[in-house]
Amino acid sequence: MIDEVLTFEEVKKEPYIIEHVLWDMEPRTLMEPRFVPVGSNRQPREEIKGYVFYIDTMDKEPALFLMRHTAADFAETVAEVREIPRDMLRAALEENKAKAYFGMYPINGAIRSWLERELGLAGRQVS
Repeated sequence: MIDEVLTFEEVKKEPYIIEHVLWDMEPRTLMEPRFVPVGSNRQPREEIKGYVFYIDTMDKEPALFLMRHTAADFAETVAEVREIPRDMLRAALEENKAKAYFGMYPINGAIRSWLERELGLAGRQVS
């Protein structure tokens, strides 16, 4: 477990984190049940392991965070990205308002592009 939330500058210095960002993962998917019904049986869902950027709206202003999710379904917030322009967060909330899940929203393409640029991934193939 992380004792303190990392800064974005600290995240930038962690290649393991950067390499394991799940860019297309949404908060709702992270919170789905471990087993899903398939016909009359239950099947385990696909394993989710990595880091996910998400927007949180529990405070008055939206904020961008990075969550670590393990194969054992343990999740914890590991970083806050304070450098992100607030207007980008508000635009992502508006774009993804139908994808809200308990005050959490997925990032949009503009925020992903900004993060990739800031993390030195611009122009590289990331999945």
